[in-house]
Amino acid sequence: MVQNSSTKTAIDLTFKVENVSVYYGSNLAVRDVFLDIPQRQIVGFIGPSGCGKSTILRCFNRMNDLIPSAKMTGRITHDGTDIYDRSVDPVELRRRIGMVFQKPNPFPKSIYDNIAFGAKINGYQGDMDELVEQSLRQAAIWDEVKDKLKESGLSLSGGQQQRLCIARAIAIQPEVILMDEPCSALDPISTLKVEELMHQLKEKYTIIIVTHNMQQASRVSDRTAFFNAEATETGGKVGYLVEYDETSVIFSNPREEYTRDYVSGRFG
Repeated sequence: MVQNSSTKTAIDLTFKVENVSVYYGSNLAVRDVFLDIPQRQIVGFIGPSGCGKSTILRCFNRMNDLIPSAKMTGRITHDGTDIYDRSVDPVELRRRIGMVFQKPNPFPKSIYDNIAFGAKINGYQGDMDELVEQSLRQAAIWDEVKDKLKESGLSLSGGQQQRLCIARAIAIQPEVILMDEPCSALDPISTLKVEELMHQLKEKYTIIIVTHNMQQASRVSDRTAFFNAEATETGGKVGYLVEYDETSVIFSNPREEYTRDYVSGRFG
């Protein structure tokens, strides 16, 4: 049975997920997800591979729309608006809900242009130099790159590239930042810097992070959603939400036995 003990009222929520299921063609990938995502908190998605964590994450900015066979049922509201309503422009939605991917993916441009590019496309009229510096400062990388802004973003280390990508997401002034395993390709020191950055960013942004690293989830998340998967009659797997609560509860006193077994390392 799914546990979702959020006590937040609608006015405090960034997203409300109601009975969401995702299909790829005729195959059900994730079923019957209910979630409340509070404002300016970090929500972690954990669970074994194939349980639908990233699939649900991509629903929040409609990235699954780019997969022809994908279909979602149910409802996701952002600040009270159904983001799958026909009146919602997915491109504009993705501007407000930024995404940082598993592998750092800087544009093959200068560090400066990596930050400025999205702002230009979105018609930014302010001081571009100021925006670039502010975004890099917010991503805790300004001091490392301020003297080489004309150099390629690809010249940076992996950890620096990931923080550059976070700065790029910040530069278009989003309301939410989605992170799909942002530290999986990074060394421990770079991972720590990104985690410290997340704590700073939640003062302004709601952050949803998918991670396979349970220690990371316990360190950075205010709330944690544990997903699992079960076998289907056709030999596939369908993901579902097992339990969602404050991170301290999930890791120290979960209600569900599956959750307890996963966070204690008995499976996964």
